[in-house]
Amino acid sequence: MVEFTRRKLMATSVAATLGASVSSNVIGIESTEPPEDDDTPSAPYVKGSLKRFSSTAFGAEVTGPFVFEDGTPLYSLQHPSRDNPAPYNRSGIGYFEGFRFSMDGRNDDFSGLSTPQTNEEKGMVRSASGEFTFLAREEDRINGNTERLGVTQTPDGWNITPDNFAGTQYGDPASNPDCNQFIPTDEEGTEGFLFTNWENSPGNVSRIPISQDEDGGWTADLENAINLANTEPMRELGGTRINCYGDRSPWNTMISAEENYAQPRVSLTATVGDIVEKGSGKNLIGGCQFWNRPNPSGIQEAIDEYYGDESWGVQGYWALTGLEFLAYYLGAERIDQTASPVDQSAEDERNTMNPIGDVYPNPYRYGYFVDFREPTAETPEPIKYYVMGRASWESPDIQSDKRTVYGCSDGDSKGIYKFVADEEIDGYCDPMNVTGTLYAPKVTNADAAKKNPPADVNLEFEWLELGHAANYEVEKWIAEYDDVTQVDYLDTHADTDWEDDLDTALEEADTEVVENGNRNYITNEEIVEWAEQYENEGPNGVDEELRKVPFLETRAAAKEVGATIEFNKAEGVDSVDGAQPGDYIYFAISALNDALADTLGDVRLDRVDGGVVYRAELEDDYNVSTLEPVIVGPDASDPADIADDALINVDNIYVMDDGRVLCCEDADKFGRSYSNDCLYVYEPDK
Repeated sequence: MVEFTRRKLMATSVAATLGASVSSNVIGIESTEPPEDDDTPSAPYVKGSLKRFSSTAFGAEVTGPFVFEDGTPLYSLQHPSRDNPAPYNRSGIGYFEGFRFSMDGRNDDFSGLSTPQTNEEKGMVRSASGEFTFLAREEDRINGNTERLGVTQTPDGWNITPDNFAGTQYGDPASNPDCNQFIPTDEEGTEGFLFTNWENSPGNVSRIPISQDEDGGWTADLENAINLANTEPMRELGGTRINCYGDRSPWNTMISAEENYAQPRVSLTATVGDIVEKGSGKNLIGGCQFWNRPNPSGIQEAIDEYYGDESWGVQGYWALTGLEFLAYYLGAERIDQTASPVDQSAEDERNTMNPIGDVYPNPYRYGYFVDFREPTAETPEPIKYYVMGRASWESPDIQSDKRTVYGCSDGDSKGIYKFVADEEIDGYCDPMNVTGTLYAPKVTNADAAKKNPPADVNLEFEWLELGHAANYEVEKWIAEYDDVTQVDYLDTHADTDWEDDLDTALEEADTEVVENGNRNYITNEEIVEWAEQYENEGPNGVDEELRKVPFLETRAAAKEVGATIEFNKAEGVDSVDGAQPGDYIYFAISALNDALADTLGDVRLDRVDGGVVYRAELEDDYNVSTLEPVIVGPDASDPADIADDALINVDNIYVMDDGRVLCCEDADKFGRSYSNDCLYVYEPDK
């Protein structure tokens, strides 16, 4: 196969290969200057071939790709612009009616789709073949007309929407459908349940019965669809946050990943040790330290006010939005609401600073892989794999040995992690007994990578063992923090009685947390002490009370012992179902910049804002030790004749049965002539 590089693209334009056309007349799109970005050699680059299959409606991401057994593709239309013409102005899940990917090895099943040119094309879902047909859309009536698709409810049945509750929320309710996994209930694969993640807070996973007719068309039974968030097993588990991508397990269940962006306790490349050494978290502290603050997402505005010109960006603070809605989901009294839902009006809709003191979510219960065991039962039973680490997970990829799990944590300066169970995961009679070892990567050829183009560098790495535990042990450690509330934030960290002067108490608490950390949860001193014992005694020689650290504070712990936690937006990981040693697993890095390409990180590759897709060959024990770049995106400064037909900011990836890879975009415009995200099909070099 031809390997397309910048030089070849500029000479011949890969548009011909992609079946695309580039127009100099951009209609209805506001032009923006691309960010500064030096030209990086061999960017863009494709080792193999790349074809555009679909462009999605303006404002929407391409998420949740799935291919049915007969080759029919499906994906989610996530948060489209409300200004698009109907039906593309509302989110939903749809399949491409009349088209099937061919899995017979010919791989000539469609011609590349052209770029969207007109306002009409930009406002709709287009495809190279087949017609995008909705199965379900946001807030459709479901479950006997008692619920709305994708919308969570309080225990007493109130929909958690702006109509009923004031406060910050993570995306419009039901606007963010993401991962889709189909669990068949017949041998032919024509009937079953479609599980869909809803990337909101509180999080949600829906289950919709769907069936295929003789002509290949699919139909959803919305009457019998359910929101799993509103079932008792999910509420007893504490619910979920920001359910992003996921996977279908080797034991045929839906695995949902919680993308808990709010978990960083230190910003960017900082470590907890830096805070302890400095004696202050100023310029270093991250968003999770303000988890139980009244109106937690307001911390950035408060920091700017307290510190003025010396303020800094608190990493992850924005993902604290929707956190108080999660408290209502769990049954908290609406003490910070100016009115009850039944009599609330536009004039009095606001969220006060009154602290929630009865029921509040435990931060250590969010940021995990959620397995829906018995997926076809009347009410599926969810289990969280706490032992696999806490992160802003995009997706797990469970290998066919049923023991090895790879996961990507999304966001700036994040990690790729590995978990290896002692036995086959589905072999444990009780999933809470799943026991194994958590690992973080350490790049071993960082010096060779420095200031080299990503397309020219294989990243070699080893795995650092962080700890060994059982799922029930980690849950026990988590439970220690179940009763912490917003009242505790003020009582612990402020000298002033908040009931006498709430504003003064809040400022005192905020600045105290900046200086010495949040004392309601695992402390900075505990993490540093764990790391010192780790270095001296090894991961299994730490004190019993410190074993919890790498499982509850995974990112902070990994950084403290020198793991390479500097990937920017590790967005996806997948391999072909039933992958064996010698097969490839793919890792999608949405943007290769910041810590991986600046002067602070270990690796310091040349910057490529367009991102990279790596692949790694599975070794005999299902380990991987080399990341080989196979797709490199464009530079942000590249013009339309290069950027229009390159994969930009890869998000979800999905490996089809024939080894081709579906690559979804969550793209910045860069130099493109259009702003729509697209779905590409990557065919690897043989």
